[in-house]
Amino acid sequence: MTASLNKVMVIGSVGRPAEMRYMPSGRPVTCFSVGATRSWNSEDGQEQEETEWFHVVAWGDLAERCKRSLRENHQVYIEGRLQTRSWETEDGGIQFRTELVASDMILLGQPAADGDHSSPSVDEW
Repeated sequence: MTASLNKVMVIGSVGRPAEMRYMPSGRPVTCFSVGATRSWNSEDGQEQEETEWFHVVAWGDLAERCKRSLRENHQVYIEGRLQTRSWETEDGGIQFRTELVASDMILLGQPAADGDHSSPSVDEW
């Protein structure tokens, strides 16, 4: 058997407040977004910045902890794995979403200084 690894570690700002719901089994699930921003200088010396958004899903006790603790723009460390799921839309199309399924969350601090990293709107979690 060959070795494989699916592990993700992200440090960023919470972009969307945590939304918790319960599955029919009663198990809690919390969804939120985290934006990780990187900066660099282009070849012409202009400062550039880009934010990558991660859709995060937490289950069980971690879901409850995320719902209680996370606030928009707070710095957070999330560890987990990537998972892509798909579903059929009402018009028969197929949608895909890659999510970070969290296994750990550590609060790192207060809201980001600029606080201007707004999360893209998401219609379906």
